[in-house]
Amino acid sequence: MLDVFLLCFVFGGFSGVLAGLFGIGGGLVLVPFFLFVLSMNKVVGDQVMLIAIATSLASIVVTSLSATWAHYRMGTLLKAPVLHLSSGMVLGVFLGVLFADKLAVHYLQLIFGVYLLLAALQMALAYKPKQGLRELNPHRLKLAGGIIGFVSAFLGIGGGTLTVPYLVKHGVKMKHAVAISSACGFPLALIGSISYMVIGWNAEGLPEGSLGYIYLPAFFGVVLSSVLSVTLGAKLATKLPSQKLKRYFSVLLLLVAAKVLWGSL
Repeated sequence: MLDVFLLCFVFGGFSGVLAGLFGIGGGLVLVPFFLFVLSMNKVVGDQVMLIAIATSLASIVVTSLSATWAHYRMGTLLKAPVLHLSSGMVLGVFLGVLFADKLAVHYLQLIFGVYLLLAALQMALAYKPKQGLRELNPHRLKLAGGIIGFVSAFLGIGGGTLTVPYLVKHGVKMKHAVAISSACGFPLALIGSISYMVIGWNAEGLPEGSLGYIYLPAFFGVVLSSVLSVTLGAKLATKLPSQKLKRYFSVLLLLVAAKVLWGSL
């Protein structure tokens, strides 16, 4: 388990820098990486994708909390939308976990591969949603939260790639949308990781060091280094040509998406 921890510690530093530099969500890079780590350790079978998703969500619990605190200190966090979105996400996440647990592993990989492909294209094309004029009411926010929570739960993501465009298109300024998305990522990931822990509690064939479907050596390795390195990424964002680097990184994501999609076939 020590080799897994060290490998994840190194990659966690890398993913933290990427998060600070590009503002990407953890699951975008963590799920493919955890799949790689698990395959290196001869972990195979229908549970591999569930372990990667659950461990990614558990990691996002910590990183989203850190990001939320930063946005709160900057005064960009709007509390009301967070409460309404989160209340819908709770049910959506729970249903999403149940759905993922019943879905065949190759379908899970196929869905994640498609998501990764779309995220890579969005990054390569530097897509920015246009701000709309339609205001959001609490009922619409709860419904959107339920859908975002459902999708995020079986992708192992914090929901930022879904939440931010949705909010901006409905009249929320980008700086507030990013802050709201970060705050919603915490309850989403928390409920999701707890759910995966519970449903995987008595699962057979899990690697040593698992808590349900959460693989603890990978979780601790990533979290310990990513929390420290995200600040470095944020500083580099002010000095490096981040948009150009983003396009280069999207090529890597496209290759990863191709590998995940190939593995699902």
